[in-house]
Amino acid sequence: MSAPSAIDHHATTGYSLPLAYWLAQASDLAYKDEATIDSQARSWGFDEVRHHQTRFTPPFPLEDTQAYTAASDHMIITAFRGTEPAQIRDWLSDASTPPWPGPATTGYVHYGFAEALQSIFPEVKDTLAELRTDNQTVWFTGHSLGGALAMLAGARMYLEEPRLQADGVYTYGQPRTCDRILAAAYNKGFTNRMYRFVNNNDIVPQLPPEPVFTHVEALRYIDAGGKLHDSMGLFGSLADRAKGLTADAFAPAADGIRDHSIKRYIAAIEQNLGRA
Repeated sequence: MSAPSAIDHHATTGYSLPLAYWLAQASDLAYKDEATIDSQARSWGFDEVRHHQTRFTPPFPLEDTQAYTAASDHMIITAFRGTEPAQIRDWLSDASTPPWPGPATTGYVHYGFAEALQSIFPEVKDTLAELRTDNQTVWFTGHSLGGALAMLAGARMYLEEPRLQADGVYTYGQPRTCDRILAAAYNKGFTNRMYRFVNNNDIVPQLPPEPVFTHVEALRYIDAGGKLHDSMGLFGSLADRAKGLTADAFAPAADGIRDHSIKRYIAAIEQNLGRA
């Protein structure tokens, strides 16, 4: 199966590798300027495009949170922009960050990620309420920090605004975002709807450290050879990751940073489409 030439607007249930490919493309697009996002989204068949942006003030190590929502007659995508790992390195490495209560008081989430989402969430929610006029499917996606925001947005909609809940969430290189209580509720509510892609030695999904924070399930692991797996056992994962490790996983030339690139995720998924 080759890479599809356009986003499939038909209703999708369960796991779809072509959809994973296009949502990775949508996640990559979130890094671009508004004019580029508008042009590309419309070329994909999305007539309505809304931009969401808010600025932080210190002590947050990010200048802003950005996302866009693109809507067609059949499908709505909200893609959250990520950031370079160096910009959130302290967040990723620090397990002592104060917790933030989870949605509907379910467990807790990473304070920095929750604050970043909160700054933009009301506008995203209002946009979905406005644009979901014909029961379109709704998808959240993002890479890196954007993946954390997509996952948490999915959790908030599911637990707080169920009428606007996403039909699916696909993330790429997502860090750990929440405790085991919220993860368990999320896994139950998003069975066959959440897919978390991890590319080999990508450092970001390995942080913040366990056991304070944990991942949701539905892993899709890309090994050192680019092959996609539904899961990866502990020993197999350690052996596979050892092929590219360097002393400083945050160094620009390190495998942990190279494997974090959204371009590598897109290329690997496209490669697996060719194998299908």
